[in-house]
Parts: sequence; structure tokens; C-alpha cells
Amino acid sequence: MLIVDSQVHIWTTGIPTNPAHRQISSYTKDDLLKEMDAAGIDAAVIHPPGWDPNANEVAVEAARQHPNRLAILGNFPLDRPESRGLVDGWKQRPGMLGFRFTFLQPHQQTWMTDGTVDWIWPAAERAKLPVGLAAGAFLPLVGRVAERHPELRLLVDHMGRTGGTTDAAAFANLPQLLALAKYPNVAVKASGAPSYSSQPYPYRNIHGYLWQIYDTFGPERMFWGTDITRMPCSWRQCVTMFTEELSWMSDADKELVMGRALCRWIGWKLPE
Repeated sequence: MLIVDSQVHIWTTGIPTNPAHRQISSYTKDDLLKEMDAAGIDAAVIHPPGWDPNANEVAVEAARQHPNRLAILGNFPLDRPESRGLVDGWKQRPGMLGFRFTFLQPHQQTWMTDGTVDWIWPAAERAKLPVGLAAGAFLPLVGRVAERHPELRLLVDHMGRTGGTTDAAAFANLPQLLALAKYPNVAVKASGAPSYSSQPYPYRNIHGYLWQIYDTFGPERMFWGTDITRMPCSWRQCVTMFTEELSWMSDADKELVMGRALCRWIGWKLPE
């Protein structure tokens, strides 16, 4: 089974601003690949983190050296006019397959409604670049973007969950996420699942929520992943939670959820 993690971070400068992540000044491609090898992870998609100002360049160098193991959903400041000229040539950079934006900083939290980011949707759609979003705070707005730009492939981070909550509270807005399934150009990263349960492995109290996402979006639009540097368990347990503990998922569907569907969605052509 091909196992591709839909979300990891690497960095070489700065302590993560999110205290849930490992509070270390660097987590390099070598650190990442060592842990991937130990856990049986074939490949992973890097999301350059905001706390390292050089994160995009660090990711590009990692993907250049390991093109069959690492790809990137990169970013740039959406409020700067000069960023608009980067879209068309984005995939010329090694490993760059699309974008991922978070809007977590205070000054960014109105961008989805004040027009600041409106330009990126048609630009990414035209360039056939998928866009990942940390959209837990504005899921209905994702639907509006999807409807207006039907050829734009969108990925919702972490099942649309927001940080700081677990169990039922963490999934309070699940109906808003499930409502997005009617748009065929919206997919869900089922990343970080263990962190949304207060129970020990295999986190059975959230399996029902995972089933709802799987049942609504289907295995071709649900992508396993970890955000490993903030997981409460081992990388291997993040894998086996899906491959061994979700009895309602067929072997064929696991092949899709654990990596193949993600690769198709973002256009990552890995060797067979």
C-alpha cells in the first residue's frame, strides 16, 4: 500500500508559534525522512510553516533532493501585489504542486470576506493549482469559492477542525464540513485525527466522525495525514489507526485514503 502523508512541516529557523508543535528550533528534511523510514511512510506533502521565514526555500531544496518522497503546497503573502506574478510559474520550482494558506494571524482573519484574497481563486484555477486551506473558522465560505470556481481543486485541512478542542467539541461544526461534499472540487484532509481525541490510541470516540466524513465525501476525496510534529502518538500509530482500526473501510478504499487519492488530487505522479 502506498502511504502518503498529506501534511508535514519542516523548518530550520525559529520555534513553532503553535505550542502544540514540537518546541524545537529546527526539524529538517533529514529528521523527517528518518522518521518516515521508521514508520513506513513512502512520501509526504510539506506545508511550509509561517514561523520560519525561509520555509518555502527549505521545502524546495528538500523536494529537489527527494522528488519521489517530498512535494510541497507552498505559500506567499496574499496581500502583496508582487505575489500575483508568482502563480503562473509556481510549478517551475522543484516540488511545488499548489498552495496552502491558513489566515491564522489577526490581520489575516478578515481576508476571506474583505476582498484581499479574491484574486487567488481565479489565478489558481487558471493555473490548475490546488489550494489547501485551514478553513475551520470559515467553512461556508469555502463552499462559495468552490461554487464560483468549479475547476479549482480545494483541500480542507484537518477535517475542518480548529485547535484547542477535543472530542465532541472539536467536531461541533462537522455539519458545515459535510455540507461541502456537494461540491465535487472540495476534498478533505483527514490529517491530525489523533489530536482531536482525549482518549488513548486507537481514539475510538472519534471514529464515528471519521466515518461520517468517509461516507459523505468518499475515499477519493478523503486524504490521510498527520501534521506529525504535533501528534500525541507515534507516526506508525497514526497509520494503523486508519489501516487496522477502521473496520468499515475496505482494502481498496484504504489504498485511496492512505495516499493514492491525494496524489491524484494534487497531480503528484509518483512511481508505481
